[in-house]
Amino acid sequence: MATLSVTNISELKGTRRLDAEYYQPIYLKLEKELLKVECKRLKNMAFVTDGIHSSIEYDPNSQIRIISAQSVRDNDFDLSANTRISVEQHQRNLRTSLKIDDIILSSVGTIGNTAVVSADMLPSNADRHVGIVRLRDKKFNAFYVSTFLNSKYGRFQTFRESTGNVQLNLFIEKIEQLLIPEIKNADQIGKTTEQATILLGDSRNLYSKAENLLLEELGLKDFKPKYELSYTATLSKAFGIYRVDAEYFQPSYDAIESHLRNNFDAVPIRKMSFIEVTTGQYCEEYVSKSEGAPYIRGADISNGTIRMDDLVYIASNNQDPHKKALEGDVVVTRVGTIGLSARIPKECEGGTISDNLIRLRFNNDRLNSYYLALFLGCPIGISLMIRNSRGSVQQRLNQETLKEVIVPILQYKTQREIALLIQQSHEARRKAKQLLEEAKSEVENLIEGRA
Repeated sequence: MATLSVTNISELKGTRRLDAEYYQPIYLKLEKELLKVECKRLKNMAFVTDGIHSSIEYDPNSQIRIISAQSVRDNDFDLSANTRISVEQHQRNLRTSLKIDDIILSSVGTIGNTAVVSADMLPSNADRHVGIVRLRDKKFNAFYVSTFLNSKYGRFQTFRESTGNVQLNLFIEKIEQLLIPEIKNADQIGKTTEQATILLGDSRNLYSKAENLLLEELGLKDFKPKYELSYTATLSKAFGIYRVDAEYFQPSYDAIESHLRNNFDAVPIRKMSFIEVTTGQYCEEYVSKSEGAPYIRGADISNGTIRMDDLVYIASNNQDPHKKALEGDVVVTRVGTIGLSARIPKECEGGTISDNLIRLRFNNDRLNSYYLALFLGCPIGISLMIRNSRGSVQQRLNQETLKEVIVPILQYKTQREIALLIQQSHEARRKAKQLLEEAKSEVENLIEGRA
């Protein structure tokens, strides 16, 4: 149903915006509610800039992270990509070198995700697709400001001030104009958010500990494959596996596989008759959360589980019953970024696996689903999946090629130890998200006079 809203030219207040989208009734309503509270503009309380403008010089051997718009979540960072910038480019761009308590705001693509930099993320730099907000006014707490910007009163401003046709952008001069309310309990809200971010850090550390334990048990903790510039393979071997691309025969892959086969009796997934492998369902007709079931995509995978923040939903009558998810299913990405893996949590049971994922389903007392998801998602598992992927322009993994990936089965006691660490990681994340929602709700209630 169409909505009509009329705004007089005299009410434009110097915005120089004539697009109807800017004057949506919901925006006008939220703006009116926000202006009932004493507010300050960001430019009057903080230094605001953006990240490196030039192309990023990536260096996987560097210790310096590069934070992009894809890294920033709702009061959280997704660091799973583990992307690094060269030391030389970092030194040339000290203006954008990140500091503790910097507020990072995504300004391209998904607009308005905001989080606060913590010590365990440093050293880091940022690209031009984020805004960097460094508070000068000590009356304001960085965690409170971040929580406000993630609330509906912050989100409507960042989205409203964005411009662009093909891709939205939120420019620095617009970030500087964002209104931040001075409300009671701001410090307590900031402390709650900070407590949540500590839990998120604990979650990341526990997951890293689980991965380290896995690699230690496999004897691959310090394994550094040597990539050869030249090597040979027999014609009979190439014909036997129907592959003639040079990358497949890289000796480092053989070194990993030989180690796992010889020391852990690793076998291809196709020889594990108890594992059912299938792809997901294509669908692009989304509905609201209240109307549908989760549609689980590769973009929703993080730290071995499904991130609930940006899930989309499809109508129940659009679901293929054979593509529905069960708790304990393991999924891996098969196109684009190959090898991201996750164990389906209970919250996603009954949802649908998207077509950019492959699902592994099993019920076997020899193999723990947390363990399998971690192995497939660790650097060793990912390298084996990349080896078995195919394609020239874009690499793809399918059901049959995934079945060629070998999996070592450790003693179940060890699998359980690994699974426990992962479960503790997920529980810390769950508690953190609960605290973040409570903090955000308190901000909104205080603005609306309900608290």
